[in-house]
Amino acid sequence: MKKTVLVISGPPGAGSTTISKEIAKRLKLDFFSPGFLQKSLAKGLNQSEAAIKVWKTEKGRSKEFHSDLDGLQTEIAKKGNVVMCGKLSIHFLKKYATFSVWLDVPIDVRARRTAERDGMTFEQAKKDVSERERIEREEWKKMYGFDYFDQKKEADLILDSSNMSTDETVNVILEKIK
Repeated sequence: MKKTVLVISGPPGAGSTTISKEIAKRLKLDFFSPGFLQKSLAKGLNQSEAAIKVWKTEKGRSKEFHSDLDGLQTEIAKKGNVVMCGKLSIHFLKKYATFSVWLDVPIDVRARRTAERDGMTFEQAKKDVSERERIEREEWKKMYGFDYFDQKKEADLILDSSNMSTDETVNVILEKIK
């Protein structure tokens, strides 16, 4: 029998981290995000700036670095009882996932949420979210040969949470996994 492995993914700023943490809390599961490890390489910056800065480093663009993160998330998923929040997690953890969700949120909503979270203007947030999205799509396509946005086709649930609060989004997902 599979142990519980819930996977939440989506484009930058979609709320996957917030949603994943809340689901983990409510279900008393562990939480893991490979992106947290990646962003930790750029200390002192907000999440958007950190992600972009790391991508612009040699290590951040390194296939070996990303393969190590993929391996780590796979090992954690094998143990189960975790909510994973990773941009590539739907694809790489499909063998272990009990249920996967792609948060499909338009760029303007993601930029607004990012601006509020990181205390920046909407214009700067939209620029940062767009740049991060472009870099991730290009670099991962080079590394893995697929556009990570295509994972939504592999997800058990595609959810546009644009007009939903965190609680509403979490409740919809929890209802679907029952």
